[in-house]
Amino acid sequence: MIQLSLAEIAEAVGGKLHNATGAEVVTGTVEFDTRKITAGGLFVALPGERVDGHDFAAQAVGQGAVGVLAGREVDAPAVIAPPVEQSSGKAYVLSGDTDGAGAAVLAALARLARHVTDRLENLTVIGVTGSSGKTSTKDLIAQVLAPLGPTIAPPGSFNNELGHPWTALRADETTRFLVLELSARGVGHIAELCRVAPPRVGAVLNVGSAHVGEFGSREGIAQAKGELVEALPEDGIAILNADDPLVAGMAGRTKARVVLTGENPNAHVRATDVELDEQARARFTLVTPVGEATVRLAVHGPHQVGNALTAAAIALELGATPEQIAQSLGNAERVSAHRMAVSERPDGVTIVNDAYNANPESVRAALKSLATISRATTPARRSWAVLGPMAELGADSIRAHDEIGRLAVRLDINKLVVVGQDARAMQQGAHLEGSWGEEAILVPDVTAAVELLRDQVRPGDVVLVKASNSYGLWRVAEALLEAVSK
Repeated sequence: MIQLSLAEIAEAVGGKLHNATGAEVVTGTVEFDTRKITAGGLFVALPGERVDGHDFAAQAVGQGAVGVLAGREVDAPAVIAPPVEQSSGKAYVLSGDTDGAGAAVLAALARLARHVTDRLENLTVIGVTGSSGKTSTKDLIAQVLAPLGPTIAPPGSFNNELGHPWTALRADETTRFLVLELSARGVGHIAELCRVAPPRVGAVLNVGSAHVGEFGSREGIAQAKGELVEALPEDGIAILNADDPLVAGMAGRTKARVVLTGENPNAHVRATDVELDEQARARFTLVTPVGEATVRLAVHGPHQVGNALTAAAIALELGATPEQIAQSLGNAERVSAHRMAVSERPDGVTIVNDAYNANPESVRAALKSLATISRATTPARRSWAVLGPMAELGADSIRAHDEIGRLAVRLDINKLVVVGQDARAMQQGAHLEGSWGEEAILVPDVTAAVELLRDQVRPGDVVLVKASNSYGLWRVAEALLEAVSK
């Protein structure tokens, strides 16, 4: 963060000083975890389900923090945030926040982030949203922009009312690009995040079925995702996926200049001659208005082509050449955990850990990657799809799970292991599609899945593990990797 005194911070957030003169200057980072406090930093006191950050204010200062951003008085130099009304429309709810202190701190943190980003005249803010692929694309964008100048991006999927301003506050006078991932649990949430750090470049990847249970329909999801391009200024740039009609249709909702990406021939930045290697890594020709280049991705999965095109379009608009973009994309690695992490055991078993999240679109893409990897050799390798529930699908849940089970049969996946009763419709769909017997197995939990796989996986098999993050199926992948490392 830029250097600010506690008095300046109090003025920026509309708060008041407590146990402080105001002359104390924050020179370090802004943190809400005392374990990450840096010398000269600012500690953000947030109430949680098990602990309340206000109780650790003095400890944070003892560890080097200059002061605390708090929602009530603490035993340390602090800026006390003004109270705000709790709103059920908030996308981020603090467990254990009984007196509204957490809401006050989050609102103040957002105002502080806006104050800082407004001060950074040379900073370009890039926002990315979509039903799936946000984190992987954010990671690609950050790596492609890094050669052009200092770039900040959030770790993992830190994309809500806490992660968004926290990431923005990592920027300082040296930062040229701030790449932010925007999530939504309802209409208005993305618009609210855009007010925290107004983007000049906004990319919408896709409109899928993730969170359809909360939005009611894909059209409702599109309405929310499109808030990003609505927030762009007239001199901004909207990067839209031409292969998704609901995304392409957002062109009419923005004042910014529109750049279309995809394999659609009408796209301004597109991919042609797409090929996949034996690990489902794509090679394609990047076609742009200013030239072409051959791209060989190091990340896995055919869906990464669209993600890479978004990153390419943004980098092109911000000064990179097609050749520079191709080189950066070729060097770009998987950064965030449990997202198409491909590992090879000494016995030749390939584990694909894609268990961070799951929705119908991302599971279909992962199954296609599994099929590609397993058939890249002759004879084909035996394939396992270990799939758990896809959350937040509402009334579409049974149908969506059923369709995934049927797709596993159509892709000729050899073994389908369905984990948990919430995903039972996957097994039923597989049976109805192909009259499968023991090829589709329902197990109650992660432990049972691990026992089954340890007993039946053979050298040379390919195992995909995927589910919504809350079900913890990444433990299956890690257990299979540990099985031969001990």
